[in-house]
Amino acid sequence: MDTILDPNHPSPGGADIIKDGDAKTFMQDVVNASREVPVLVDFWATWCGPCKQLTPALEKVVAAAQGRVRLVKIDIDQNRALVQQLSQMGLPLQSVPTVVAFWQGQIADLFQGALPESELKRFIETLLKLAGGQMPSADLLAEARQAAEQGDHETSLQLFAALMQQEPENAEAVAGLARTLMAMGEEERALEVIEAVPQKIRDHAEVAGVRSALELAAEGRKARARLAEFESRLAADPNDHAARIELSVALNAMDQRSEAAQALLDAIKRDRSWNEDAARKQLLKFFEAWGPTDPATVKARRGLSTLLFS
Repeated sequence: MDTILDPNHPSPGGADIIKDGDAKTFMQDVVNASREVPVLVDFWATWCGPCKQLTPALEKVVAAAQGRVRLVKIDIDQNRALVQQLSQMGLPLQSVPTVVAFWQGQIADLFQGALPESELKRFIETLLKLAGGQMPSADLLAEARQAAEQGDHETSLQLFAALMQQEPENAEAVAGLARTLMAMGEEERALEVIEAVPQKIRDHAEVAGVRSALELAAEGRKARARLAEFESRLAADPNDHAARIELSVALNAMDQRSEAAQALLDAIKRDRSWNEDAARKQLLKFFEAWGPTDPATVKARRGLSTLLFS
């Protein structure tokens, strides 16, 4: 049995990551090489307009994989016999561009036509997952998040910034950098990062979550200064829903997330539709800012579900 190398590490022996192929080299560069790392074969032609769009984007994404996947480019007009042989095996090579993925000597996947870079990245990520690996950017993101969780803000800041430099449209990197800046007390810089994001990822959940967190931080500072006032108003009138919502904002600013959520759940329980569902909308804003997996989000979402569907 052939040795299966780890797809999380560059290929051995200094093999070319991107190369031109033909009938003579196909077995070595594609079939045999795919027993070590996944290999993409780009079937193209000089007269093919979409090929001129696809190939540079494909080369960019493959290069970003840093040897965890290889690319072999085959001109169909210069390799008619090979194309005919592969077509007889069932490969749809009548039109180009066609990209075929090989892993462990077998065809793993394929696509036809010029895909945008984002879809090419997803295609390769799926292929690497099949091979037990992932893109280097995924490793970098994991390291950055681990550093952030451990409170090593300087390291997480450097890692998120490095990932952003590699992938300016990586929403998770942008959001991670902004949240790290917030943790360091640099809210103005965090806001600058969020305001400068490319339009394509402006509405991404991760970016929207940081935007909500920044808004809540600003609102929270004002609310904290009036904390005693809100508590006094509620003591006098438990149905002062405006005071209860403001109290929740102050509690969130004090990092008392469970208490903030409970204040809003109490308001919803007392009068669900007050001020056009203001308490529920505020709670959803908390969920967005905290993230879907935060323990406070999970618990409060269950409480909200119970209130709304009971």
